[in-house]
Amino acid sequence: MVHVYNCHPFKSQQIVQVEQEPGLVCCGGGALFVVATGGCKVEVYNLEKEGCPLFCRFATMGTVKSIQHSKIGDYLVTIEEKNNATYLRAYTNWRYQAEEKGRVGVRLLGHLLGGASVWGGVQMEIIEIPMSERPIAVSCCPVTGDLLVGCEKTVVLFTLSRQNQQNLNQSQQSVQNSLPNSQQSCNPSQGPTSVSHPNLSILDFERSVILHLPKMSLKQVALCGGYVAVNAELEVLVLKLEAASDPAAAEEPLETSKSAEPPQDQDDFLLIPRHQELLESKAKDCDILVTMEKTGLEDQAQYQFSYILFRRFSPEFFQGCRVEEMQIHSLQLYPLFTSNSLEDPTCVFCFFSLPTAGYLYSLKGGVELLSAYQYPEKVLQAVMSDHLLHVITKNALQCFTVRCSAVAARMEDPYIDTTMKACPPSTLEVCALRIQLFIGLRSVCVYNQRVILLSAADTETQQEPERRCLSRKWTISSPKETSTVGHGWNLYVVDTVHPFTLYQEMVEYSCRYVQTTPQSHSLRHLLSEAHLLLRACLLQTPEQKQSGQGDPAVSSKPGSNGAVDKNSATQANRQELEEALRQNSAQLGDCFSRASQKDCHLALPYYKMSGLTVAEVISRNRPPPEGPSSYGLGFLFYLKLHLLEETEQHLTQEEADEIIYIFSQSEPFLLVSVCASPCMINCSATRTLQILQRLEDTAGVSVPLTIIMAAMALRLGKQQDYTELMERHAEMQLVYGFIEEPRLLLHGGGGGGGGGGGGQHSQVHPTSLARQLANTQPGLLVAAMVALHENCKVQLEQADFVFKELGCENTLLVDFWEAMLMASSQDAVIQELLFRVASVYIDRLTNSINGSGAPKYKSLKGADDLITSCSHYGALYPWLTVLNPTHSTTSEHQEALHKLQSLLCGPSLSVGSIVPLLERLSGETLWGFSLHLLCATRRGQYESSIEQLLDRCPQAIIAYANHQLQDKYMTLWWQKLLPELCKRTRAAADNGILLGALKETLVVVAMETSPAEFLELIPDDGTASYFLPHLLTCSQRHLMA
Repeated sequence: MVHVYNCHPFKSQQIVQVEQEPGLVCCGGGALFVVATGGCKVEVYNLEKEGCPLFCRFATMGTVKSIQHSKIGDYLVTIEEKNNATYLRAYTNWRYQAEEKGRVGVRLLGHLLGGASVWGGVQMEIIEIPMSERPIAVSCCPVTGDLLVGCEKTVVLFTLSRQNQQNLNQSQQSVQNSLPNSQQSCNPSQGPTSVSHPNLSILDFERSVILHLPKMSLKQVALCGGYVAVNAELEVLVLKLEAASDPAAAEEPLETSKSAEPPQDQDDFLLIPRHQELLESKAKDCDILVTMEKTGLEDQAQYQFSYILFRRFSPEFFQGCRVEEMQIHSLQLYPLFTSNSLEDPTCVFCFFSLPTAGYLYSLKGGVELLSAYQYPEKVLQAVMSDHLLHVITKNALQCFTVRCSAVAARMEDPYIDTTMKACPPSTLEVCALRIQLFIGLRSVCVYNQRVILLSAADTETQQEPERRCLSRKWTISSPKETSTVGHGWNLYVVDTVHPFTLYQEMVEYSCRYVQTTPQSHSLRHLLSEAHLLLRACLLQTPEQKQSGQGDPAVSSKPGSNGAVDKNSATQANRQELEEALRQNSAQLGDCFSRASQKDCHLALPYYKMSGLTVAEVISRNRPPPEGPSSYGLGFLFYLKLHLLEETEQHLTQEEADEIIYIFSQSEPFLLVSVCASPCMINCSATRTLQILQRLEDTAGVSVPLTIIMAAMALRLGKQQDYTELMERHAEMQLVYGFIEEPRLLLHGGGGGGGGGGGGQHSQVHPTSLARQLANTQPGLLVAAMVALHENCKVQLEQADFVFKELGCENTLLVDFWEAMLMASSQDAVIQELLFRVASVYIDRLTNSINGSGAPKYKSLKGADDLITSCSHYGALYPWLTVLNPTHSTTSEHQEALHKLQSLLCGPSLSVGSIVPLLERLSGETLWGFSLHLLCATRRGQYESSIEQLLDRCPQAIIAYANHQLQDKYMTLWWQKLLPELCKRTRAAADNGILLGALKETLVVVAMETSPAEFLELIPDDGTASYFLPHLLTCSQRHLMA
């Protein structure tokens, strides 16, 4: 569908005063090139000056059949005919023909030394480019300046090269020195006007790639940034040409699915092609075989190509057309440069047209059909610009909008199409603008904001029937001036308005819809068109801005001169554009605020881009007094998402109360989330509590609703009401309520939307309800924080900050860590928590020794509770009961000691991580010694542990051995413990503890060894009689076995 708007894209037109009837025209580099019909002369007019005065003229070597200008290199390329032969020539340095007496040099491609410019002065050069086939079409790359030549079945790429004048002079000097003196004397003198230009670079071309397309009869070619486009009568093919990383890969032909050749006996049948559209990887399945031919140069870069786009049209696309009109025309590859990408184009577009329809594709970053243009009458030619498509019919110039800026904006800004920013889609329906009537249009070309038209009237053609064929939906304006000369042809230069001016007219045009049908689709479409025009202005390159192009900020200061004035004007213009973008975004936000469910979500990013406050958005969406008191889906979506965001902006009481009223009328089930938002902290607690109570009466009791009502009662100081509400539900139900709405406890960190699970740890703060729970129900607060962490609503660091802000870093924070050890299943979190709680226990033990311990606090979980409910806390080893004091320490010290010992007895704590911390604890006390002994035992240091235990507490040695010296460590009973006991007993024979330990050890050894092994263990110091009863027991056990 094509929308039609009565906007004025043209502001003025003038007629170029040419002496002879133009046959061909092209433009570029600020110049208009005119070739007279059947002539061999090119006239150049200055497009940058008013009236387009003649700049220069020069003769060509043949009759020009085609002419193109290249912005890169500033050269002209022509296809010429002379004596029934076709030639391809390039004209460089044509600007030096302004005096009309400049010299002209002619040379072949690659023969740089033959040009007269090498010897000194500057002159125009004509480069003969030999071709093995007759050239049909040419195209110059606007990115690199390369030249693409299309023949009937072949495409040849010539890369543009530059060679410095100084290097050429050195090469020429070596050639002159090798010539005879007589030849040197024949060189013509340059005279006093000869000037050396050491910085001048001479242009030349190198034949790089030859592509063969045997199944296509080429009509047009296009080249842009490595993309090659060709078309036949009914087919368009786009290839991507790039340097090959693997030379071998470049030599392999690309496989395509080839359709079978029609049998020879079917030559009498008419084969009608079927319609095809193949994009990206599917394009290689077309039946067009492309082969690449080497250029024969060893140092030449190797290329490889890939199929990008193939489109074939069947005859039904040409309904109403004569046979000679059934062909594709106006093939164009169009690059779009932005301020962030001045060398490599941000986007590349492909446009081609049928007589009744045009098609625009985006190529870079994925091939996509952006727009299909349906013309109201047959189009002869079309040409693109950044924001408009200009097409000509026989008697009119028509303008359509394009979607280039929509594609470029998304390439430039990754935040578009998110909740932060929006932009109309690149597939938005196009619109047609005002028509300008002319007589007998033949061709069109565009330079910046100027459209050049060539018209030649046919006096025998009746114009009235053609005018009646125009659609009545199209607004028509007559040409502003006509030629006074009766030659029947004219060359027009039509100035188009600046995109910002066209934007302003569209905004004025939209006011009609606002007053009559504010929710119409046409209003939304018109504002979207205006938005894209602003995007096109903001994406302009500095070169486009410096050229003026109807820039309102520049044109408004006719007396401004100098770089400072230009910079200030550019800055002021950008500020004006950004302000216009904000206003347009606000208007689009208004449109989408009452849109259908499909598009209502777009109200949020557009309102954000507008910079409006919440109060301003609310005022724009208040229902009229005489209308229905309902709110749009987009407006409610904006409010919901805004309230979910964790912002520092707090609404006033009036604004917050109005929002609560809006949701109570529109979506009452969202009131809990609305009231829990941090920006609603100033709402009236009394009024809100009344609304919540009415909601409870109608919708029933729910846990989150009860909690938010309790929070409101707390704000009002109604402690009894708060207590009654909190006692309605069990503790676990309240925990589930906090999981459903985390912002009841925490503000910040994206808690409302689960944003706390992100990678960044933004700060969170406890609510007044969380502070109340810390004082009255600490167990509920800890359980809720654990549940929020396990449900990815809060990060561990964020929870730590909350407890520290509550002043509970030494109490509830440790309880939280202990509870997390019971609930968490993440290994990394468990190891971190184990280290933290071990450090706290060690600090508590150290402080208790120094007498500077924290105030007494009873933990939520004791050591026995943790041992029972948490697998990371192990049961205390039996031998620890001998070492632990029972009356010499406080209960807090005893609690910390047991918890630390339990961690060391458990399976999870990495002992090596806390050994440096344990060095702070002295081993002089038995409980300190027990900790060091536990670490040594956990690290497998049993022999040293036996020695230390016999030195410090021998009464615990049997309990230690019974528990630790098992399985593979059983041999330590007789290899380490028995010898140690014998040695110590011999030294202290009256030590009953050692003697008892020795007897217990001998009992175990007699049970675990054979008689022969036991005999070897008996010492030879004359005490064998002491061991004989145990040897007898060992022998009897062995005989019974």
